[in-house]
Amino acid sequence: MSKIILILVAVVVVVLGGLALISFADNSNSKMPQVGEMAPNFTLPSEKGTDVSLDSLRGKWVVLYFYPADMTSGCTMEAHNFEHDLARYNALNAEIVGVSVQSVASHQKFCAKDGLTFTLLSDTTHKVVAEYGSLGNYLGYKIANRNTFLINPEGKIVKVWTKVDPAHHSQEVLAALHEFEKS
Repeated sequence: MSKIILILVAVVVVVLGGLALISFADNSNSKMPQVGEMAPNFTLPSEKGTDVSLDSLRGKWVVLYFYPADMTSGCTMEAHNFEHDLARYNALNAEIVGVSVQSVASHQKFCAKDGLTFTLLSDTTHKVVAEYGSLGNYLGYKIANRNTFLINPEGKIVKVWTKVDPAHHSQEVLAALHEFEKS
């Protein structure tokens, strides 16, 4: 009897391990834009219900970050860190713009619950997330993978982070902005 239980446990571990690998796979067919390329323009609805286009932010640094889901632990941590550092970004003429595949209503709840004051954009069609090579799959659900693009005031991508650590990411972005400001 104990051998059967061990075999069943082993099978479950193998199956769950395989599902974990599949669930985080990037199923986007789009190539991720690279450093030196112009950032693809887009227009998406914000948490305020107004449309925001990337072109409307020209003249500022843009921290365009993609994240999986509102009100989840990692995404909340990352958003809180950006919010905490917002005055430092403003001093560097930088806009924080978060994008996920969730609805405007979800973003509104997230901002209200967590006191977020920077822009969150809703890409329910997954078009922009895919165009930035950031479309992923988690347990059968389309999500935005945790990637960030630093875009200079002229609209060119100057740095890309993939699979970021939400606990330290805001500090990494600020450090990069300071380096670009020095040059």
